[in-house]
Amino acid sequence: MRAEAPMPGNAASLAKSGAAPASSPAQLDATPARHLYAGHDPARAVTVEDLRAMAHSILPAFALGYLEGGAEEEQTLARNLAALAAWRFLPRALVDVSQRSLATTLFGRPMPLPLVIAPTGLNGLFRAGADRMLAEAAAEAGIPFTQSTMSNMAMEDVAAGLDLRHWWQLYVFGWPSVTEQLIARAERAGCEALVVTIDAQIFGDRAWSGRHFTRPGHLTWGSILGAGLHPRWLAATMLRRRGMPVFENIIEFVPREHRGFYDSAFWVRGQMDKGLDWDKIARIRALWPRKLLVKGLLRPADVARAAEAGADGVVLSNHGGRQLDSTVSGLDSLPEARRLVGDGLTILVDGGIRHGSDVLKALALGADAVQIGRATLYGVAAAGRAGAARTIAILREEMDRTLGLLGVTSVRDLSPDVLTR
Repeated sequence: MRAEAPMPGNAASLAKSGAAPASSPAQLDATPARHLYAGHDPARAVTVEDLRAMAHSILPAFALGYLEGGAEEEQTLARNLAALAAWRFLPRALVDVSQRSLATTLFGRPMPLPLVIAPTGLNGLFRAGADRMLAEAAAEAGIPFTQSTMSNMAMEDVAAGLDLRHWWQLYVFGWPSVTEQLIARAERAGCEALVVTIDAQIFGDRAWSGRHFTRPGHLTWGSILGAGLHPRWLAATMLRRRGMPVFENIIEFVPREHRGFYDSAFWVRGQMDKGLDWDKIARIRALWPRKLLVKGLLRPADVARAAEAGADGVVLSNHGGRQLDSTVSGLDSLPEARRLVGDGLTILVDGGIRHGSDVLKALALGADAVQIGRATLYGVAAAGRAGAARTIAILREEMDRTLGLLGVTSVRDLSPDVLTR
């Protein structure tokens, strides 16, 4: 089975505005015709966009609305792609690149790839057991997996039996005892790092996703009926699990009358701690004995303040374009943030990573590693664990090839001098 390629974000924006996207210089009047692979075999996916097309062929509209959508006019969503595209490579000539290495270290521990799977919630909406599948793919690749507070499997079950660098992402909501209990559980579960997300205390206006609901927690009849027309999705989610997923890590804190899938998600959004500040980050630092990262920073001065507050690292992130519209990307802030803190703080960045070249650009600008979110979700939605593993394999192949073409033998040797605006 083959399908028409879904538009990438920048082309979709042009189409919405009435402008036609530019054709490829390899085509004449749209010939030869080009199509992304949208069949069933993840091994045939050549790029992450192929896995995206596969996911689009499986998922119903309301699930795609959640997966793909951004806030308001989706300018931040587009900015994440544009920020990466703004940088051009300046390859080094006549360098022996017969031996290349993608290996790096993160928090003093070696890993074969400069990747971390980002925290993503509601993954059970795309495939039953998706959190475990992502963890398995990460463990196989030797990279960290960050499990979300809003994941659909208990943290203890996700990591059970895996040689996994397991990170736990924390949303601060409800009473202080909720935060304390989740931190204690993460410590007992052996999580290497705690990632405190600070940019979602007020929920972004995700208008396109919201149009699938008549009111919070209630899908439109059209969305429900449309889901029934996607048998592969039904088989991989609802039928396999016999119903909608549950937020297993936080459901005990949710009142019984709000424990339905969407109802509990909306309840948690209403309980987010809008008073979260640097003093509370300091209290979390005092509770957590291992590596602590603050995720959702964009101002370089806040990165420096996180270091002063005792954080071991930060994630420069605009929440995948899903919170405040018209913001900069994490990549925009990266060079100045690195200049301010030097090498004393671990800096990760996310947002729009779809290609190995994207990863290398971020590393050259000062990131220690890159978080991937939607890219691995496309894979797991398309083909479960095998799809998530294929995402990582594609990025590995692209990074290795691009590194050689760039005239660099190791990702550790990347620096701003291989880039120009």
